[in-house]
Amino acid sequence: MLDFKKQFVDFVIQQKILQFGEFTLKSGRKSPYFFNAGLFNTGSRLAFLGRSYAAAIRQSGIEFDVLFGPAYKGIPLVSVSAMALAEQQGIDKPWCFNRKEAKNHGEGGMIVGATLAGRVLLIDDVITAGTAINEAVRIIKAAGAQLVGVVVAVDRQEKGSGALSTIQELEQTHRIKVVSIINLKDILDYLLAANDSNLGSYVQAISDYRHQYGVE
Repeated sequence: MLDFKKQFVDFVIQQKILQFGEFTLKSGRKSPYFFNAGLFNTGSRLAFLGRSYAAAIRQSGIEFDVLFGPAYKGIPLVSVSAMALAEQQGIDKPWCFNRKEAKNHGEGGMIVGATLAGRVLLIDDVITAGTAINEAVRIIKAAGAQLVGVVVAVDRQEKGSGALSTIQELEQTHRIKVVSIINLKDILDYLLAANDSNLGSYVQAISDYRHQYGVE
């Protein structure tokens, strides 16, 4: 496992952002783990998240011209990612986000920050049904730009309505690359390698869940 991935799993477990037990998801599935991105709710946590996004972006090798964060959750994510890319990775790129409602005074328009143009890399927390990504694609195309990739914090690697995961479906539909800081396999590998009986006690439940709902 790459260092930034291991550090990320370490951090989210210590901060209880990643929790283990039994959780009912929106899909109705009973999950043995839950990732609550809303708990990146302090300056230090958000700064760590930005550094993690920046490391994942660097490792992905995706070529892009501008970072885009879909409102509202994507706004702080794209902000800290852009800062961390510049400070930690030496990649200084413009960034922007959209408004939910058009502004009819001042500079007006739907996009705030840099011009939404060229090759766009979208920053989001997690992908569930893909609705937010599809809406972002509409905004990007309307601006005459091209979505080339998406970066999320966690890929649950779960089947959608068919044999593919939502992320795999998005990759095929939009011909883009979706990368994550960590995925379910990373979490399971971490638990298997941990010298911790408490963490180890969740391995079987997560393995069973992956067998039932997971995709490669």
